[in-house]
Amino acid sequence: MSTEQVAAFRRFNRYFTRRIGVLNDHYLGQDRPLGEARLLFEISENPAGVSLRELRSRLGLDAGYLSRMAKALQAQGMVRLRTHPDDNRLRMIELTPAGRVEVKEQNRRADTLASDVLRGLTAPQRQQLTDAMATARRLLRLAAITVELVDGHAPDARACLDAYAADLDARFPEGFDKADLVRPGQVSGDAGAFFVAYEEGRPVGCGALRRLEPGVGEIRHVWVHPDARRLGLARRLLAAIEHESLRRGWNVVRLDTHAVLTEARAMYRACGYQEIPAYSDHVYGQHWFEKRLAP
Repeated sequence: MSTEQVAAFRRFNRYFTRRIGVLNDHYLGQDRPLGEARLLFEISENPAGVSLRELRSRLGLDAGYLSRMAKALQAQGMVRLRTHPDDNRLRMIELTPAGRVEVKEQNRRADTLASDVLRGLTAPQRQQLTDAMATARRLLRLAAITVELVDGHAPDARACLDAYAADLDARFPEGFDKADLVRPGQVSGDAGAFFVAYEEGRPVGCGALRRLEPGVGEIRHVWVHPDARRLGLARRLLAAIEHESLRRGWNVVRLDTHAVLTEARAMYRACGYQEIPAYSDHVYGQHWFEKRLAP
């Protein structure tokens, strides 16, 4: 990336945080900074209560900082803290009636602020800005997702494969047999590799690579959770698998896919894969692809 791209990103952050009042200790004119206001909002999204552990993971907060904010809000009568009934290691937090009133007013003020910002634009300009913000959010989400090499036996790997199998079972007219999934030993060590994509600590995608023949790898089970689709994550996973194949000296990769997976076929073609004759008698294989990887 260029230094100008980094500088432009920082300029936008500085302008936007100032424009929406993040630097003010009385965010939205209420008697609290943005951190406490955001915490109240996140708690309100879980009416039955949410654990501090989940909030810490979701917001990327230091445990001590989160604890201090929670105690401050408790002292103000905005939240209640309690122990989870089934796990005394978890501390739960929920809004009080006063907290719900506070969040309602916070949302009203936030809507007013957003309206004031947009009012200075024409209708086409508002739409342009809305579309640009949607694109920015999508790309920021994608940038924050990590793709990690894991052992084929790892619980996250098997959980992703179970979700993948459930998706295919619902989409394939003939259903999907989980016996077709790769075995852990086929995608571990010298035999292959397994990648899991994580968003805020949660597995949201996977992809596997296994040795097919000398110099040739086979890509299997590229899957993205419904919540993380249309971000470009499948291409990220595919790129990670291709890089790993090259690292192992497998300069050709092949894969097959089912006829109903039209979006998968479109992606493979867009990524440089060429359709080839069948290279296996895979029961679910109806289209076969190959790509020769450039170092």
